[in-house]
Amino acid sequence: MATTMVEQRAAPVADGALLGTYRPAPPVFVRGEGVRVYDDAGRAYLDFVAGIGVNALGYGDASVRAAVERALSTGLIHLSNLYRTEPAAALAQMLVDASFADRVFFCNSGAEATEAAFKFARRWARSRGGEAKHEIVALRNSFHGRLFGALAATDRPAMQAPFTPLMPGVRFVDPGDPASLDTALDPARTAAIIVEPVQGEGGVRPLPADVLARLREAADANDALLIFDEVQCGLGRTGHLFAYQASGVIPDILTLAKPLAGGLPMGAVLLTGRVAETIQPGDHATTFGGGPLVATVATTVFARIADPAFLNRVRVLGEYLHEQLRELAASCPGIVDVRGAGLMWGIALDRPAAPVAAAALEAGLLVATAGERVLRLLPPLVIRESDIDEAVAILGEVLA
Repeated sequence: MATTMVEQRAAPVADGALLGTYRPAPPVFVRGEGVRVYDDAGRAYLDFVAGIGVNALGYGDASVRAAVERALSTGLIHLSNLYRTEPAAALAQMLVDASFADRVFFCNSGAEATEAAFKFARRWARSRGGEAKHEIVALRNSFHGRLFGALAATDRPAMQAPFTPLMPGVRFVDPGDPASLDTALDPARTAAIIVEPVQGEGGVRPLPADVLARLREAADANDALLIFDEVQCGLGRTGHLFAYQASGVIPDILTLAKPLAGGLPMGAVLLTGRVAETIQPGDHATTFGGGPLVATVATTVFARIADPAFLNRVRVLGEYLHEQLRELAASCPGIVDVRGAGLMWGIALDRPAAPVAAAALEAGLLVATAGERVLRLLPPLVIRESDIDEAVAILGEVLA
């Protein structure tokens, strides 16, 4: 029997039509359940990547499925921001009620949230000091995205080089060097400081509370804003709803994305009133941001993660994972350091991390890297102790 064109195209998965901006791993994943994904041969893999921190509730979650079905039943998948919809307003109020913020802007990704945060900061700064007050101060080992403004504030020269010139007006400082911070800041030119409370792509490096407090003081002293990038470390990942809550340091702007809509593309920027009041209609826009479908799902995901019992469970699991990783490090001389918070951990190695991640994949465990020599663990927040035991055992075998 002759196959149809649709059947021919659907048979083997080939990447020839995809732009080669990624080097995807060999397995072709076809379904997920709980904290495991399954390839087209039926093999199961324990997932400690979670879509790079996106799938906080794992795979096939009943509440997410119900939220999607509820949103689809209205027929309003998209309407644009020319009109009002209830889900976006409800989600914005939930975020405001749970945080320092007074206003929320929705977009589609973490990088877009960074771009919006920079625009909002510059708009606020211009009202304070004119056009000259526009610079952004970022930290070494930072990662804020791949768009032109976000990439300019990302400490990755190799990523930046093919696309220069990038957005001007960005200065980098060493978070452990107060002198470099004093040199970089100037009340006449600095609009904002941007920082990840836990640097993810930069090697899973939690910043101490005193460093974050110093950044807050420096921003205030220079009439600048403090932006927290919680795209990867926010929304329960550290065991707190927002990572800033662990330090007690409150930002002026905060960016969110990854797990917000349960795997659907969504980002958000949270702002204080003093920043929001400088933003006028037409200053920024988004066609898809906060659409009815993604916002409906996000209200369900956020309510689940914000539950104090859920967050307490993440903290308990995070402590358990930390203990198991410390024991692994004690028995494995190839591990240089273990660092992280909640269910976001980095394993610093004495060798390149990519081959180790590939070997773990072969053994049935998905892990990511964070720089050349760091393995990154970002499991779904609904894992169990037995899943942690299995993952650590596989890592032990691979590293041995």
